[in-house]
Amino acid sequence: MPGQTIPLEVCVESLSSLRAAADGGADRIELCSALALGGLTPSPGLLALAACQSTPVFVMIRPRAGDFVFSSDEEDTMHQDINAVAGHALAGVVLGASKPDGSLDTACLRRLLDHARARGLHHATLHRAFDLTPDPEAALEEAIALGFERILTSGGAATAEAGASTLRTLCEKSRGRIAIMAGSGVTAANAVSLLTETGVNELHASCRTTTPPHTAPSPRMRDFGFGTHHAGTSESVVRALRAAIDSIVISGEKH
Repeated sequence: MPGQTIPLEVCVESLSSLRAAADGGADRIELCSALALGGLTPSPGLLALAACQSTPVFVMIRPRAGDFVFSSDEEDTMHQDINAVAGHALAGVVLGASKPDGSLDTACLRRLLDHARARGLHHATLHRAFDLTPDPEAALEEAIALGFERILTSGGAATAEAGASTLRTLCEKSRGRIAIMAGSGVTAANAVSLLTETGVNELHASCRTTTPPHTAPSPRMRDFGFGTHHAGTSESVVRALRAAIDSIVISGEKH
């Protein structure tokens, strides 16, 4: 459709980054903690503050770093985290679970989704656990059958650019039944080519820049590892990515 915009989701781990993403033109937020670890469930305080923002917020449900093979105790923790998200009436959840061979743990995912839906959370994204699956096309059909709205994926590669061929195949095979959202290494410089060459429906990015600590770290702070730089979402980087996406819509290259 002429004039239709391509949704941009930005992943953030702080309130200041959430505001920067929203002010820069993000259509949706993926709220996490510990983005350096791939994203974990955010704190109760951040959930409460995110609920006061107007931009739709999807919350990462991931209890620890590492793989996505979850024990029954970890699944119980995820259920409680979903309860917390529902308690703040946020827009949706971001989920993923794997079997030891990397295929989707559909039984676990079905329980998590049923739990979320029973608490009024009817919108869900399948995260990049998808990229570990040995058969992406089979995993696509499983995600559709489970009722996910979208899949966040790099096409099984380290970056979305490297996985462009698989992303294109997934878009063709999905036939509009689920959104394919490209993520990993998405920037203003490659957004146009990703959208036009793969046909993905949405883009996902962190749009982060590294800033120094508020105060210069003392030698003792450095010894303890407390003096590292902080990465936060940049409003200007989000705005540049939004402009790149919108240039396709304006020119009519993407419908």
